[in-house]
Amino acid sequence: MVIDGWRRGRVIGRGSSATVSLATALDSGVVFAVKCAELGSSAILQREQRILSSLRSPYVVSCLGFDISSHGSTGGLYYNLFLEYAPRGSLSDEIGKQGGRLDEAAIRCYSFEILRGLAYLHSQGVVHCDVKGRNVLVGFDGHAKIADLGCARLIAREDEEGLRGTPMFMAPEVARGEEQAPPADVWALGCTVIEMATGGPAWPDVSDPIAAIHRVAFSRDVPAFPSWLSGEGKDFLSKCMKRDPRERWTAEQLLQHEFVASSSKTCPSKPDTDHRWVSPKSTLDLAFWESLLDQDDEPSQLPFRDPSARIQQLASSSSSPNWTWDDDWAAVRGTDKERGAEPSPPATESSSIRDESLNSIMLSSDCVINSNSDCYSTSFAQASEGEVQQFVSCKSEVMSSDIGCVSVNYGQNVRFEISYWICSVELLSFSICLS
Repeated sequence: MVIDGWRRGRVIGRGSSATVSLATALDSGVVFAVKCAELGSSAILQREQRILSSLRSPYVVSCLGFDISSHGSTGGLYYNLFLEYAPRGSLSDEIGKQGGRLDEAAIRCYSFEILRGLAYLHSQGVVHCDVKGRNVLVGFDGHAKIADLGCARLIAREDEEGLRGTPMFMAPEVARGEEQAPPADVWALGCTVIEMATGGPAWPDVSDPIAAIHRVAFSRDVPAFPSWLSGEGKDFLSKCMKRDPRERWTAEQLLQHEFVASSSKTCPSKPDTDHRWVSPKSTLDLAFWESLLDQDDEPSQLPFRDPSARIQQLASSSSSPNWTWDDDWAAVRGTDKERGAEPSPPATESSSIRDESLNSIMLSSDCVINSNSDCYSTSFAQASEGEVQQFVSCKSEVMSSDIGCVSVNYGQNVRFEISYWICSVELLSFSICLS
């Protein structure tokens, strides 16, 4: 499908580096989703487009193309990624609609379809790296589709390193900074099954993020399995959540497990790849979609360009940032260097780069990126008078102002009553040091 002219509609989601809007193709009336980011900060979107354009599966969200446009009110250039639109939202949304948890029949079906998607990705040499309910979309036909490949890595690319994913869904080897391979996706699937069964995270008794990463990485614990699941369900989880990745079943093996194998006969029929796109079927349908599609975007719907504006907005806000684990506390992506992205822009554009860092943390969205230059190691940093803590010892330069660190003190209303030093030294790469 080729999209030439299109019209942007209302915003349906915001992340640290991109805004997601509804859009409609002018020639066909097809409704799709468009991810938009400033061109200079669009390496993640460009990477997602390159990976998705090489994939074709009814269990993976489809890429419809991309373009570059200018925004009339700001004059800036923006990268737009066109994606299949899933009207029913994410799997997490579906869990909420069903009262906070799914019944076992639904869990079996969704697990089967996620596994089909993972088995396909792994066969194509792709590791998703961030499997969770929010990154699984439910199409208009009720089928699950894996989405958001911004964290994904190619198995064949040895230079693609760095911590990626959401801590509460990370496999032990990932939390330790070791290899992130297909077994890590299987562990995350197990966490997602628990999310479907309980409506919450796999580690509900952990509230401190640093303690949680330490527990995942270095303890012998595995998440508790929901007591009400059948024996088949618990056995399925036990195959997903082996702490040793070599002992975990593969996605292909899990497709043969009785927990999901039987569901292939009871789930809805196979997704129809010829009717994926949402398109108005009548005048009433068209009126509904037109009500969602506005001709002009407001500048506020786009990512902040000026970090001072973002700080001012936060300072005047009556609500504190949402740091809850079960609401996308954070996800970690690798650096641009690891993604094979274009070189960073010159220092004159550093303000927009720092703003990327600020948005990543303050919006509690899908992206917290670790530094490969300002801190030793790959995870969260905690230093006290030079003492090395659990994960990272910050270099002294992190605290100097000449490399563009920004100090933000969240005050008494946030779980961490300390200042965060946020530093950017290259596009989409920064460190967090707690002091």
